[in-house]
Amino acid sequence: MLRGFATLTFWAADHEAAQAWYTEFLGVEPYYRRPGYVEFRLGDYQHEFGIIDGRYAPPGTTGQPAGAIMYWHVDDLEATVERLLSMGAKEHQPIREQGDGSGFVTASVVDPFGNVLGVMRNPHYLAVLDGR
Repeated sequence: MLRGFATLTFWAADHEAAQAWYTEFLGVEPYYRRPGYVEFRLGDYQHEFGIIDGRYAPPGTTGQPAGAIMYWHVDDLEATVERLLSMGAKEHQPIREQGDGSGFVTASVVDPFGNVLGVMRNPHYLAVLDGR
């Protein structure tokens, strides 16, 4: 059974540039570094976010944005998307309300390295956090 997300990894052909870009965007240094791999701890639950040198990517995982989108809860969705775009990310999906109007709002961008980064305002995330 799935219990929670453990580690999210992105691939980057220019590993050093990706590390620098995400360090600037996130405002924190990676806590773990190995040749071809860096990892950040992020958010309320200290989730792991890794960047792997693209030369280690399985066939078909780089080139065009594809696959599942993992959405990170953010407090200010509009400002986060604006900052990502100002740093060179490209819009993948615009900001839009999901469902029945109960406050679930999503957006996604493609980072300069070809990865899809999802961000959202998620009332459920906040409710779970408040209940801990």
